[in-house]
Amino acid sequence: MLPEAVAWMGNSLRLLDQRELPERVVFIDCVTPEDVAEAIRTLAVRGAPAIGIAAAYGVVLGAERERLDEVFDGLAASRPTAVNLFWALERMRGAASRESAARDGVFRSRLLEEAAAIHREDVENNRRIGAFGASLLPERSVVLTHCNAGALATGGHGTALGILRSAREAGKKISRVYADETRPLLQGARLTAWELAEDGFSVTVICDSMAGALMRAKKIDAVIVGADRIAANGDAANKIGTYALAILAGYHNVPFYIAAPRSTFDPALPDGSGIPIEERGGEEVRSLPGGKRIPDNISVLNPAFDVTPAGLIRAIITEDGVYRPPYDFSGFAQGAGEPR
Repeated sequence: MLPEAVAWMGNSLRLLDQRELPERVVFIDCVTPEDVAEAIRTLAVRGAPAIGIAAAYGVVLGAERERLDEVFDGLAASRPTAVNLFWALERMRGAASRESAARDGVFRSRLLEEAAAIHREDVENNRRIGAFGASLLPERSVVLTHCNAGALATGGHGTALGILRSAREAGKKISRVYADETRPLLQGARLTAWELAEDGFSVTVICDSMAGALMRAKKIDAVIVGADRIAANGDAANKIGTYALAILAGYHNVPFYIAAPRSTFDPALPDGSGIPIEERGGEEVRSLPGGKRIPDNISVLNPAFDVTPAGLIRAIITEDGVYRPPYDFSGFAQGAGEPR
């Protein structure tokens, strides 16, 4: 059984330290909102839904009225791309506003109820995403995924990997999952492969540059990935390398699916050009497998995400159902629109 990525322990937040996987299963106990912000910033907890859940509990840890604005600002500054973080903080801000007249103990208790609801709903939504996504897969399939969009990146079950779990539960055969290694931090090789192997799937890690060759050999039935932010027109930000994967899938006529909860949508952005892309430190790229290094006098570019145009996405799978192009999520935050 997989360890929980995010768990409330009564007076602290326990996070699975994903920097240590797969070599060691290590937990971090956060007792302040600053601890949570640091865990998010340093990728101890990662994955858009899990980041949002952790931030919600971080607000509970800093539930003192006189410093609540400071707590919100600190958590909001931890990472820029995943909109789930800001969605969760706005939901917690709303709860704080509604309970502003409550006694201190009641105030904190109500904030905890809201954070726990965000956590619980994410697992429920992942289950629904899984069921809708499983319906798109044939009875036997080989799937390619990029980065990690599983139980480790969410409240549980997962989005992209949740579809594989749900397909298996429905009696379908997932013959093999190919996991892109996902340079530079190897989330696919370290996290996705470990999670799938622990859950009994047949998984094979490939170099990011190998995906096209597999598609050309007709060894891939579908590509399924998660997302960190989806604009109103369906453009979607995900881990760097996703855009290239979508182009390859389109060329080889392999269905390219995105699985994400509604909290990942940002209908205020007309298209993906407005999605902020996190630029991370060059040291992540300089450190190469085998202990080698790129010399310090050579410059490094390290954007953590890229944006896949909506036209390359066969379908976007949410807890509401399956959306197909042309996409229009301009009223999505208010629940407008029906799956097509």
